[in-house]
Amino acid sequence: MLNTFNRALAVFALGVACTASASSLAGENLYPGAVVQPIVVAPGSARAVARLGFRYENGFGVPQNYIAAADLYRRAAELGDAFAQSRLGLSYDRGHGVPKDVILSYKWLDLAAARAPRREHDFYQRLRDAVASKMSLEQ
Repeated sequence: MLNTFNRALAVFALGVACTASASSLAGENLYPGAVVQPIVVAPGSARAVARLGFRYENGFGVPQNYIAAADLYRRAAELGDAFAQSRLGLSYDRGHGVPKDVILSYKWLDLAAARAPRREHDFYQRLRDAVASKMSLEQ
């Protein structure tokens, strides 16, 4: 039953009838060799968009695609979802789907720590502090 739900969620997310640009990362093609397929999702819950990004990052029910995951995380993070902000920060830290950038990683992890519920706050702070330890004094 869970596999059926996973497939239905992926089909729904990809099958919504609307138009999207070929690259939703502000019109930039960050990876020129990659084929960019737009991921179209219905407007709604930022948490649902973040969870779809998690599926793409880990290949749960959909083909693994770091670029799509980072794009979905960015969409949900801009709507204020702490989970998406933390995953986007980790994507920047690792260079998964986006160029590696410790400053942007710190920014998103700091926002996640600020918005996180009490039980998750310390975890996001530790992630942010781990990224901060990689930064130079100028950064």
